[in-house]
Amino acid sequence: MAVTDTLINTLFDGRYRIIRKLGSGGMANVYLAEDEELGRRVAIKLLNDRYSNDELFIERFRREAKSAAGLSHPNIVSIYDRGEAEGTYYIAMEVIEGRSLKELILTRGPLPITAALTFAREILDALRFAHRHGIIHRDIKPHNILIGERVKVTDFGIARAGTSQMTEAGSIMGTAQYLSPEQARGAPVTAASDLYSVGIVLYEMLTGKVPFTGDSPIEIAMKHLNDPPKPPSRIRPEIPEELDQVVLRALAKEPDQRYQTAEDFIEDLTRVEAGMPVAPETAEAATAVITGATGLQTGATEVLGPDDATRVTSPRPYTTRRPPPTYPPSYGYEEPARKGRRAGPWLLVLLLLAAAALAGWYVFTQIEEQLGSATAAVPLVEGLEEGPAVAQIEAAGLEANVIRAASSEDPPVPVGTVGDQDPEAGVRISEGDTVTLYVSTGPPKTVVPDVVGLTFEEAIQELGDADLEWQRREVFSRKPDGEVVKQNPAAEEEVVVGTTVVLNVSKGRQMVEVPNVLDQSEDSARAELREAGLQAEVVFAPSNEIEEGNVALQDPGPGEEAPRGSTVTLTVSTGPATVTVPNVVQQGREQAEQTLSDAGFEVNVQTQPVADPTQENVVLDQDPDGGSEAPGGSTVTIVVGDFPG
Repeated sequence: MAVTDTLINTLFDGRYRIIRKLGSGGMANVYLAEDEELGRRVAIKLLNDRYSNDELFIERFRREAKSAAGLSHPNIVSIYDRGEAEGTYYIAMEVIEGRSLKELILTRGPLPITAALTFAREILDALRFAHRHGIIHRDIKPHNILIGERVKVTDFGIARAGTSQMTEAGSIMGTAQYLSPEQARGAPVTAASDLYSVGIVLYEMLTGKVPFTGDSPIEIAMKHLNDPPKPPSRIRPEIPEELDQVVLRALAKEPDQRYQTAEDFIEDLTRVEAGMPVAPETAEAATAVITGATGLQTGATEVLGPDDATRVTSPRPYTTRRPPPTYPPSYGYEEPARKGRRAGPWLLVLLLLAAAALAGWYVFTQIEEQLGSATAAVPLVEGLEEGPAVAQIEAAGLEANVIRAASSEDPPVPVGTVGDQDPEAGVRISEGDTVTLYVSTGPPKTVVPDVVGLTFEEAIQELGDADLEWQRREVFSRKPDGEVVKQNPAAEEEVVVGTTVVLNVSKGRQMVEVPNVLDQSEDSARAELREAGLQAEVVFAPSNEIEEGNVALQDPGPGEEAPRGSTVTLTVSTGPATVTVPNVVQQGREQAEQTLSDAGFEVNVQTQPVADPTQENVVLDQDPDGGSEAPGGSTVTIVVGDFPG
């Protein structure tokens, strides 16, 4: 099937009404369509006809659908359906009302710094989710980032699960300006490769330019491998030094010098927006990128950039200043002893004090013996992240026992944060004893049950048992009235307890009025039925009344109601039927007329004078001849004898 604008206003795969073309890409065209089964608008991505037999592109197309279909996230374009129909492959996905980030940059130039930071964080949120599910995008670029009510990442056409070689059929896959150095080498890629591409996108949002350009993809790839990027602030001076450092760390040539996770990248962007210093390793990595060093710089040194006097200062380590010790004042003299005072009372006091000290020491040693070894006060670690909390417990000479569990508090304790501890802070326990830390895994979660195919009543019972809420949405469908035809989130997805599951519930098939297509040509009748949302099935039969090629009968008939998408049977005329002409020669006139009339013919009577009285009213001749074929309802002429006497 040729993927052209002839698709517009047609019903694709018996379900998707094509409305208009949204755009074209390297291997596919995208159309806006109405899903008549579920009553929603979708974007239909159709593989170009010239690639329909190319196994490489078919595999990429299938991979895009498979990769993205398993990722349900607010910043990832949702995949609703996929398949093969009408000679091509297609994906039905979420419609985004907006434009690509590339179009936004081309029309507006560099973005405001706050907007660039917001967009970058949303892109990284999408990648964080994909990476946690083992999916690496491999083609992050502004063209694949859609800007609507929120940022959406799309086009997982060359995504794969886990690390892999980035070459296919001997060529580098991806777009040269946004490729990581390891992709340019055709080497295995990791999540850090996607984060490099995000660094390029952030650079372009801030400056309106990509850091590496050239006359050919090979030249650009070589620059990714060898050239240090120019700090964004040298193009746009108002960019703060901390943001320079974030971008430069993301663009490190070696993957292990970049951000290793999207979370780390997001944390630094958040620090920049709050006016705080970036992580020390970010500043060190940025220094290494500018200088081309293979190792990270340490200490409070200042390094000049390669092209100008750009100054990069690595952070000094934090120090704790202790106040100088204070001493009691010394007056320089003591009052001389009084003469004649007796030492006895004072000696008694000293002896009593010594005895009290000895008794105190004895009691203390007895308590120590009862307690066993030395004690330590349990530090307060509630509200800290797991790592720092464990470190504080261990620094106090205690052992940490971490139990990870969902947080039922409202609002829930953030993921990875200590929500409770046992013993409580301040309690003294023996050194080496265990403190149990309850670390939040976020709000309680549950698995969404599969309720598609159930009745609405059965479905909400299943959702209630899983501690989920529901929302009913009625849609036209080929399924029986009251049956659940779609659910979102999908079955088996893990979600927070109390999440609302949207149920698309069938209200039966949409009924439409059948148009009158009688006596129209076959093509005209098909087009009118298609416009009404109906399909045509054609059979052929002779008709004495309707011209050949026109519709003689239709079922259902004109004005009747039929379900949208159902079939109307058209009987198209093949012309009048032929009938064998009876032979009536030598029959009497009345008998001949009756015989021909019974066979479906009209009769035309002509007379001819005869000399033999026995030939009076006898058929002498006929046209057409008896035994020949003639259209039913046509006229047969008979010649009847007429004796004048």
